[in-house]
Amino acid sequence: MTLSSPDRRPPVHMIETEADALTDLALAAAERLPQVSALLLEEVGRAEVHDAQDMPAGTVTMGATVDFTDEASGAQHCVQLVYPGEADIAAGRISILTPVGAGLIGLREGQSILWPDRGGAERTLRIDKVRHA
Repeated sequence: MTLSSPDRRPPVHMIETEADALTDLALAAAERLPQVSALLLEEVGRAEVHDAQDMPAGTVTMGATVDFTDEASGAQHCVQLVYPGEADIAAGRISILTPVGAGLIGLREGQSILWPDRGGAERTLRIDKVRHA
């Protein structure tokens, strides 16, 4: 796997309380899901952290519904980013502890990121629209 280096990825933004919760979650999952845990910790570590009311508009946060495009295939997806216990792929709710979930957090509308899928192949994901409940 040749993951794009963090310094070449777009900037990410996170809510302070979510960054703390995601750090704890990633550390707890390190043995079960080492790749996703490492990716998520890397993203939290490089994120610009904000109070919830100061988050830039159109940013993917936990619970947000995200329309994104896999630029390699052109496939468009609509998912809600959730914590593992709330995940239900059939209902469109993906866990933050999946490669796609870890790649979406903190991105803003219009940004793209080169990110590994479950098989380790890199894909470019483009954020088209972010909606908050």
